[in-house]
Amino acid sequence: MPLPLLGLALSYDHYALLEAWICDEGRAIEIQDFVYTSVIRGDVSDMVTRWKAALGAHHGPRGIHGPFFGLDLANPDPDLRAIIQTRFLKGLEVAEALAATHMVVHSPFSYWHVLNAANYADIEPSMFDDCATCLAPVLARAADIGCTLMLENIDDTNPATRVDLVRAIGHPNLQVSLDTGHAELAHGRYNAPPVVDFIAAAAGHLGHVHLQDADGYADRHWHPGDGRIPWRPVFDALAALEERPRLILEVRRDQLRLPATVARLEALGLAR
Repeated sequence: MPLPLLGLALSYDHYALLEAWICDEGRAIEIQDFVYTSVIRGDVSDMVTRWKAALGAHHGPRGIHGPFFGLDLANPDPDLRAIIQTRFLKGLEVAEALAATHMVVHSPFSYWHVLNAANYADIEPSMFDDCATCLAPVLARAADIGCTLMLENIDDTNPATRVDLVRAIGHPNLQVSLDTGHAELAHGRYNAPPVVDFIAAAAGHLGHVHLQDADGYADRHWHPGDGRIPWRPVFDALAALEERPRLILEVRRDQLRLPATVARLEALGLAR
């Protein structure tokens, strides 16, 4: 079975510039305007109204990137956890209004946790418990509206940890997300496994992929082909999965190049 059409992570302004190309092909979109604290903690009604008006011709899969700045899923403080839950629930309110069926949230795991696993033997079980507690009302709400939370690798260097968390929570509305550039950064800076091993570790639970290129040094969000990720093995690994994750190009600049980037990947026989 072929991989799904490549989707795009976009702000409102960039969606407007690419709307015809996106809608003619029925491509997935991931709305990125609601990640910022200044937006999600305030009145989002105007932005939601603008997006609703813009999405009349869009009939492809749809999601949002949830808020993440300062929101640690594993925060053990119940007072702060309540704020984190409020932000995520507000994100799901937006998702429901825009008929979005996925919301990306960020993994709390880092290289520090790997290096110090022996020093703090209870750190991973405690983090798992705190994440499960934090997400319980959020996942209940996500189930009510038919939205799936996608747990994205950020500072993760062990490809298996957030997959283990998803398995441990065992909720049908929680799946794994992979960001290829984040994995490449971890590979280059911290000797983490390469991107294809992150894909293999997530097999059976991978619901979403951010496709972006990097140089193994920083979180570049370059167009695929502009960095050093070997894309043929990456797409081969994705095609070998039994599941078909939602594939989203998440680039930081030159969004008007996205049709050309997709065409180049299509010409190489890697995507469509």
